[in-house]
Amino acid sequence: MSESLFSRVFLPKGRNKVWWAFIFVLILGIAGGLVAFGNYYNQAIDNYKLLFPPKVKEIPFRLGLDLLGGSQLVYDADVSAVPAGEQGQAAEGARDVIERRVNVFGVSEPLVQVNRTSDGKYRIIVELAGIKDIREAIKKIGETPLLEFKEQRTEAPTLSPEQKKEIEDYNKTAKIRAEEVLGKLLSGGDFAALAREYSEDLETKADGGSVDWVAKNEAPDVAKAAESIGVGKTSRDLVTTTEGYELLKVEEKRLKEVKASHILICYQGAEKCEGNLTKEQAYAKIKELKDKATPANFAQLAKDNSTEAGAKESGGDLGWFAKGAMVEPFEKAVWEQKVGTISFVVETKFGYHIIFKADENPEYKLSHILIKTKSAEALLGEDAQWKNTELTGRNLKRASVQFNPQDNTPQVSLEFDEEGAKLFEEITGRNVGKPVAIFLDGYAISVPNVNEKITGGQAVITGNFSVIESRELAKRLNAGALPVPITLVNQQTIGASLGQASVDNSLKAGIVGLILVALFMIIYYRFLGFLSVISLLIYGLLSLAIFKLWPVTLTLSGIAGFILSIGMAVDANILIFERLKEELRAGKSLSSAIQEGFSRAWPSIRDSNFTTLLTCIVLIEFSTSAIKGFAVTLMLGVLLSMFSAITVTRTLLRMFSERWFEKHHWLIGYRKSN
Repeated sequence: MSESLFSRVFLPKGRNKVWWAFIFVLILGIAGGLVAFGNYYNQAIDNYKLLFPPKVKEIPFRLGLDLLGGSQLVYDADVSAVPAGEQGQAAEGARDVIERRVNVFGVSEPLVQVNRTSDGKYRIIVELAGIKDIREAIKKIGETPLLEFKEQRTEAPTLSPEQKKEIEDYNKTAKIRAEEVLGKLLSGGDFAALAREYSEDLETKADGGSVDWVAKNEAPDVAKAAESIGVGKTSRDLVTTTEGYELLKVEEKRLKEVKASHILICYQGAEKCEGNLTKEQAYAKIKELKDKATPANFAQLAKDNSTEAGAKESGGDLGWFAKGAMVEPFEKAVWEQKVGTISFVVETKFGYHIIFKADENPEYKLSHILIKTKSAEALLGEDAQWKNTELTGRNLKRASVQFNPQDNTPQVSLEFDEEGAKLFEEITGRNVGKPVAIFLDGYAISVPNVNEKITGGQAVITGNFSVIESRELAKRLNAGALPVPITLVNQQTIGASLGQASVDNSLKAGIVGLILVALFMIIYYRFLGFLSVISLLIYGLLSLAIFKLWPVTLTLSGIAGFILSIGMAVDANILIFERLKEELRAGKSLSSAIQEGFSRAWPSIRDSNFTTLLTCIVLIEFSTSAIKGFAVTLMLGVLLSMFSAITVTRTLLRMFSERWFEKHHWLIGYRKSN
């Protein structure tokens, strides 16, 4: 019999290939288990205090509205005032605005979609999983999208009394938290452990607060505090910085760079010396200058006497320099002397020097615990940089995508009404050479630079836009400009307890179903059933891992799709086993029976699963969100079930020798033919 394409692809020959396939399946199963149940794996390492193996990153399941709890809001979008050809675009623009507003609340997987009813109306469906303040969400979503044009602020912004109180209350609470951590540290608490638990510096808390080296010129407040604390010691008081309240642990100190000036008197024979002084005369002169020099007159003495090229202009100023920048005798002297002092006479290959050390920049290796405070700049955000103009979206007639005739790059054209044209002319006139920002719903979507005063009520936004980005920008601008009122027509709220109960019930149903299926397979198919259960477990681990890694938003309907796909995975194994038993009853060898069994079962498995996949694709494309969740999990499950049935089960079967099966044929559940 000629070997089929399926056999050539899925049935490797030789024991070595079987072992490699088994190792591959084993690695997949372990990896899937670590992703799916990483939290239990990490708990086991913590409970037994194991140093090896390492922990894995825990990835949570992404839960949908019906499992996490939350609300579903349905709005009618009134597009009657919008031209017929632009109604869909206006509704989509409103959807984008609503989605940005929903994301402010930090909800889990917000779903905002536009549905067109049979009578031609547009509805916007908003699903908010995990949202806590539904009234605030309704208020925010219902606001009309706001398009604003802003110019740079020249004066300092002022805070309202409410904003001042907000900052005061926040910082008062932050200080209380910081003092609590300081108390634990002074009571003997471990600094690294406290940093991991309490520090609000997300970049360093995992490493016990280690920030490596911090120089004085980079963080003067921290460096000053570190100097007073001392090497090898920790904070006894809170350190106040621009970021908040900090506790420090100083581990090491070193000098990073110094700032100095010098006077050079060279002599005959010294390197790069063009003077005619002897060595003795040069020494006498530098000694005389040393006796006269003070920090106040040092620069003038250098200008009048130093033989260094350019000293008359620089006054001997060397600026900041690190170790290795100067010759060794000079560097040794300046590194050891104190700030504000003038050195003794130093001889180098260039002649005799006296050195004034103006400053030094030490750096400290330390760890810190940061409790953040709130500043006016952080509270105001972009308002600290920009101020409103009178030009808003109500003055924008339309935005459209055009192409630059010179280089054919996409750009966005703006057309204002009469009032807007006048305002835009005034704004661009007073901001030539400066940026003017375009804000949509509080976010800067474009910050073009004004090259000249613009008249006529039309403008062009240029940049490194792709065609898609230009269309998206035009859609957002039109969304901000077009009046698309939305009316809340339906609201449904699902409590978190109901979601948890649904999860628990679904989990119980899934476990009971798995146990019953496993018992049936083992009782009816014996050893083959046992192998299918192992294959099914690997299938389940891989499915759950993909749900986390994709990530797939799990809903009740999605879990139903997953459980249904388990039955389809078992169905594929049943088809294979029945074909395998038929071949064995016909007297064929095990290897031939496996090959023929899988080859003959494959068309049935392929066709049935292919029709299911087509159905899933149709449901994903045309159905609502709840049905989409069912279709996505079912489709992933069907694809994985074919892999587990064809590859995993076959690999496990081929691990056993033909002689072993001959001796234990009763384990497969067939009578050996005569």
